[in-house]
Amino acid sequence: MSSKGILWVAVTAILVLIAAAAKGEEAPRPLIQSSRVPDPSILLQRDGSGYAYRAHVDFILQRLDIQPRDRILDLGAGDGWWTAHFAEKVGPEGIVYTAEVTQELVDQLKQRLHDHPNVKPYLCPRDRPGLPERSVDLVFLSQVYHHLDGKTRIDYWRELAKTVTPLGRVAVIETYPQIALRGKDHGTPLSTLVREAEEGGWVPVEVWFIPRTQHYLAIFMQQRVFFAERAPEQ
Repeated sequence: MSSKGILWVAVTAILVLIAAAAKGEEAPRPLIQSSRVPDPSILLQRDGSGYAYRAHVDFILQRLDIQPRDRILDLGAGDGWWTAHFAEKVGPEGIVYTAEVTQELVDQLKQRLHDHPNVKPYLCPRDRPGLPERSVDLVFLSQVYHHLDGKTRIDYWRELAKTVTPLGRVAVIETYPQIALRGKDHGTPLSTLVREAEEGGWVPVEVWFIPRTQHYLAIFMQQRVFFAERAPEQ
């Protein structure tokens, strides 16, 4: 995404907890969807399976607004499902770094994603992303945040601030324990996530409930972006 586009998001993005799901229509979605709930079943019929949110890949990719030539870090990439989608979005001139914490998982990612030359699997340290400073435009964590060491997560946010570009973003998908039908211990309360991110120097610019799941998507930008005119990036 261009600097102008991200600045526009920083100015206009809103904190929204519940988004209406599309009713099977193919019409283009508005850039910012309404928080109105047209169908209560969106809230009541929650799929408690681990990857239910993948059924809403189009919505999630829309909110991430990935552009050709972007550089993305899929942190804790697992089976590489999201990495493959990101690789298509960034195109041949973009890069998707796909990180895991064991060599066995990294080797599996290399095998699964060998037909994506713009994907770079690597062994990631557990206490930091392990990439050069300002090397990515977006960091994506899908059901990973609760695995980070709770004693050092605020420090991890500070490490993320070094890894992304000044206008870079961090996107987190997590189970919302308060509404979860199963796997409550495999998630993070939204209040905890926001508090830790804020202490680490980040601001939530979007939060979305993913319809008919027990997951949310939260997108963050660095606090210093909002003071850029008074304290320009060095």
